[in-house]
Amino acid sequence: MKKALGIALTLASIGFIAAPAEAKTAEKSVSQVSTMSATAVAPQWSNRDRWGRRNRRGARVTMQTRLVRHGRAVYRETYQVRYMPNGRTVTRLISRVRVR
Repeated sequence: MKKALGIALTLASIGFIAAPAEAKTAEKSVSQVSTMSATAVAPQWSNRDRWGRRNRRGARVTMQTRLVRHGRAVYRETYQVRYMPNGRTVTRLISRVRVR
């Protein structure tokens, strides 16, 4: 008796949940059809150049400084760090100035 009642309640709850979900999808498909007809005239490849520029980007360059100790002397070293599009980094020492 308990199994039959449990199965009946489960099927009834699924029916209550599934009916509103189907109604929402039907409304959404009608609105999608109306917007598709309005945008069907415009070409779909208009953003191709924007993504192409992203793939052809150059290196990003930053300047970094740090204090380095050599014995008793302290130097401020300035580096140029270049981040390449393929993930590689190139580091170049620009200047070394003695601080103390």
